[in-house]
Amino acid sequence: MSTPKQNPMSWKYCGDQVKRWRERAGVTREQLSQASHYDIESVRSMEAGRRKPSLKLLQVADELCDAKGMIVGAADYLAPEKFSSYSRGYTEAEREAIAFHAYSALLIPGLLQTKEYAQELISRTYPPLGDEAVATRVSGRMQRQERLTGSPTVMFGFVINEAAFRAVVGTKGVMKRQLDHLLDVGELRNISIQVLPLDRAAYAALDGPVILLETPEHEQLAYVEGQKTGILYSDPAQVNTLSQRHGMIRMQALSIEESRVFIRKVAEEL
Repeated sequence: MSTPKQNPMSWKYCGDQVKRWRERAGVTREQLSQASHYDIESVRSMEAGRRKPSLKLLQVADELCDAKGMIVGAADYLAPEKFSSYSRGYTEAEREAIAFHAYSALLIPGLLQTKEYAQELISRTYPPLGDEAVATRVSGRMQRQERLTGSPTVMFGFVINEAAFRAVVGTKGVMKRQLDHLLDVGELRNISIQVLPLDRAAYAALDGPVILLETPEHEQLAYVEGQKTGILYSDPAQVNTLSQRHGMIRMQALSIEESRVFIRKVAEEL
C-alpha cells in the first residue's frame, strides 16, 4: 500500500474553513468532537486536511457555528475524483464503508489474501520494490483486513472469477492454504464468497473488476482500477451503471454453498 505525498487541496481548504468558522463562533474542538461523535484527533485531522472532512462533521459544524449552509456547501468539492494512486481515495472510502461488494477477475481480493499470498504478489511487483517497501505494503494489506471482524459489523460480498483459483500464485502449497483461508473466512456471518465459473456467460465480467461501497452517510461509490490507475466514482449515473453490471455478474455466480464445494474441490486438487 503506497501513501500519497499529499492529500487533495480540497481536504485542506474545507478543513481549514471548518476550523475558521468554529473559532469565529467560539466553538471549541471538544464541543465539535462531542456533537459529531468523532474523537478529538479525528476532528483535528479533518481540520488539518490530513483526513477528508466527512459530511457528518460538516453538517454538525454548520449547525453549531450557525453558518447557514456555508460549511455544508463544501461537501460538493469533496466528492471523489480520479486518482492515480490506489490508496489515495479508495482506501479511505474502504476504511469507513458500512457495506462492501466486489467482483475480482484474476486474483484473490486483497481483503481475503493470506500473508504469504500477498507477500508473493507484492514481492513480484515490477519494477521491483526493496525489502522494506514490500514489508510495508504487506503489513498495510493485512491491516486492511481488520475490517472483516471489526466493530461495527460491515457486510462484505465477494464474487471471484474461477481464473483467480486456477492461477497458481507462488507454490501449490501457498494456493492450497489460500483456498483453505477462504473457506474459513466464508464462515463469518457478515461475509459471502461466490465463485463465477469460467463456463458461465457473464459478459459483464469481461470488462474487469469492480468494487461497490456504501459510506456511513449512505452515499454509494464505485471503484475500478487497472495497472497503476484507479477511479473512484460518486456520480449516481456512473455508480448505477457499475452496480447493474455487478448485479448481472452476481446472478451468474454459484450460490454461497455451491461456491464452498467448488473451492474445496480446487483445494483438494492442488
